[in-house]
Amino acid sequence: MISNPQWKKFLEELTDPDSVDVSSLEAKDTLAPGLWEKDRLKPEIGDALYRLAKEFFESLKLDPNIKIKDVILTGSTATYNWSDYSDVDLHILIDFNYLKDRELMIDYFKEKTRNWNNTHNIFMKGFEVEMYVQDSGEPHHANGIYSILNDYWMKKPSKFSVEIDYDAVQRKASNLMEEVDNVYELYAEKDYKLALDSAVALMERIKKYRRAGLATGGIYSIENLVFKVLRRNDYLKKLSSLKILSYDKTMSINGF
Repeated sequence: MISNPQWKKFLEELTDPDSVDVSSLEAKDTLAPGLWEKDRLKPEIGDALYRLAKEFFESLKLDPNIKIKDVILTGSTATYNWSDYSDVDLHILIDFNYLKDRELMIDYFKEKTRNWNNTHNIFMKGFEVEMYVQDSGEPHHANGIYSILNDYWMKKPSKFSVEIDYDAVQRKASNLMEEVDNVYELYAEKDYKLALDSAVALMERIKKYRRAGLATGGIYSIENLVFKVLRRNDYLKKLSSLKILSYDKTMSINGF
């Protein structure tokens, strides 16, 4: 983890909510050139991603009867909406019906992927790899889904112009960014318990907000685009770090 002085400096570099960057949401004419050759994933990229997924899956030490159903590339780097902020979303698909304690294992997968993503900085042609474990039976909202295991498009991305209400996205993102800034103010004022409670509540609200948007309007819903703006402007990372720092402060006993 980054040392506390660096976190503090990072948290104090607060972006002006009135200058929220939404330009990265605009569609491109081609898929990301470093990853794709025309509309096929470059073989060296596919091989490297599959090797990463396989090694991570083996580190989980699951029941031998649980096998990888597929390894998919999804998210913005599998669409025409990629940008310099995009990640390579690498999903390992397994059948959760084979899990003996489903809820416990879901928490285990979240912890393992979170730890992997936080401790590794692996890039594919400039795009950072983010690892996920996904139930093969779970509906997946995405404009593009590419099977790395089988080397074909499960869902080929559409190349079309989407009418996006950028003003609405910017306005809602700005409001949420101000709420994150307010959590920081609580932390700076050493009201650590309230900062922690506020951070947890805000994180949950943002998650529900995005899920609702995906369910009703898909990946181009205002809610999902607001989530992307928050992530690309580093506000989700700021909120997460505030949660961690506030928790640590509430659990510490100072003095001699």
